[in-house]
Amino acid sequence: MERVWLKEYPAGIPPEVDLDEFASLVDVLQTSCRRFAALPAFSSMGAQITYAGFDRESRAFAAWLQQSLGLRKGDRVAIMMPNLLQYPVAMFGALRAGLVVVNVNPQYTVTELEHQLLDSGAVAIVVLENFARTLQQVLQRNPKMQLAVVTTEVGDMFPVLKEVLTNAVVKYVKKMVPSWTIPGAVEFNAALRAGHTLGLEDVPLGHADTAFLQYTGGTTGVAKGAMLTHGNMVANLQQLSAWIAPNLLDGKEIFVCPLPLYHVYALSSSLVFMKIGALTLLVANPRDMHAFIHDLKRHPFTAIIGVNTLYRALLAAPGFAEVDTRSLKMANAGGMAVQRVVAERWKKATGVPLVEAYGLTETSPGAIANPLNIEDWTGMIGLPIPSTEATVLDDADRVLAPNAVGEICLRGPQVMACYWNLPAETALAFTPDGWLRTGDMGFMDERGWFKITDRKKDMIIVSGFKVFPNQIEDVVAMHPGVAEVAAIGWADEHSGEVVKIVVVRSDAALTAQALLDHCRQHLTGYKMPRFVEFSADPLPKSSLGKVLRRQVREASGSAAKAGEPVA
Repeated sequence: MERVWLKEYPAGIPPEVDLDEFASLVDVLQTSCRRFAALPAFSSMGAQITYAGFDRESRAFAAWLQQSLGLRKGDRVAIMMPNLLQYPVAMFGALRAGLVVVNVNPQYTVTELEHQLLDSGAVAIVVLENFARTLQQVLQRNPKMQLAVVTTEVGDMFPVLKEVLTNAVVKYVKKMVPSWTIPGAVEFNAALRAGHTLGLEDVPLGHADTAFLQYTGGTTGVAKGAMLTHGNMVANLQQLSAWIAPNLLDGKEIFVCPLPLYHVYALSSSLVFMKIGALTLLVANPRDMHAFIHDLKRHPFTAIIGVNTLYRALLAAPGFAEVDTRSLKMANAGGMAVQRVVAERWKKATGVPLVEAYGLTETSPGAIANPLNIEDWTGMIGLPIPSTEATVLDDADRVLAPNAVGEICLRGPQVMACYWNLPAETALAFTPDGWLRTGDMGFMDERGWFKITDRKKDMIIVSGFKVFPNQIEDVVAMHPGVAEVAAIGWADEHSGEVVKIVVVRSDAALTAQALLDHCRQHLTGYKMPRFVEFSADPLPKSSLGKVLRRQVREASGSAAKAGEPVA
């Protein structure tokens, strides 16, 4: 196909990247650790680790996984924690041992964590002890589950005095660690100490080997694991590195990562900046704006990523106007649509435009992006990045003319291998000639710029996180007072969208609060309904009996009924 967008590339960006420069992510890691050994690699809550230290600690953890746990190539290791120094050490330790990393949202409920551990076949997990009680409940529900457990505390990789004080404050002052008991659990620092005395068996890794089982949702609402290979991830590193290369310098950048590493957007971004020898500032809790802004004031940061809601919150936070942004070169936004007012306010406050990009878990995730040399927000998602093809197809999989709206579809070396153990879902995700169906509706103009106009799927995006209506509906429908339910997205100025449920009651006494209490037992916070509307009439359905969410949404919107706010 003709890649008309190449004419729009800024000077210095190649149409193709070298996919064979690195054999695996481990190859990337070891190269960076050799080149930038003396430079700081990661910082979290005031503590730092150099590239040499990162190399040493990740190697120790890899040796412990191999020699003490007996794990072998292809075994799955889950990681369940926020952005702490332990995260990259555990992640690259697992990869160096030839293992597959399963990233887990630490806010998961028992039900959600249980599904991901069972589906992935994880044989080990590294968990921050703040969330160990949830894991304990999963293990109690599944007594036959064979799972090696490594627990860590917030300050485990801090200098000794800071470690002791931090862990004491978290546990005894802030009381952020619910009581838990998991027989046989091993402390993270103990594993590292043991690993330093053990030998590491080098595991040959190539592009075809799986690096991550990265969970996402689907048309069924059931979370499924996208199998991202070392080849997928290396390709995206090369593509994104080429995209930012004219603006950023090796070994000179300070990258702020306020999004959680378990999310593919933050994961991939952190890998790109590690590749170029940047210092990555890991923000454990971006909702703590006071601490977040304190960190920003301490570092002359040059790059930052975020979602629209995060940038909006920063701009509104007391103290942000005092942050020195004179060193800032790049502010990237993804995960959800950027609002014009936020982009304009950010540019006015910092002098740097918000550069919107687009991708999916299934594309590792980068696929389309605005060039870094734009002067202002474009309202477009941008151009296909190097070694990537993009097109717009109609319902019969025919290529549409420029400016015609259809489904945006993608091809490239960063596109996932498949969904884990779901051949039918995998087949639905691709056209017969290999295009990945994104589920997003949009168009490409004559120059090759892409714009999203709507979502083909009924997915709800809450602050950049995907919420799948079927999952919400399944939980709500479990309540005995519910006859029918439809979950839809409802516009919200802070998070883009929130979840709204439209319910037909079988029990006239059912209240919104009762539904909220029920949902809280099964759903993570961002998936919780924020509005409940009770309908006296049956929900609109197709001839097959499927609830027509679009009609439900239109009826709610035309009646201007938000429903009862429940949170």
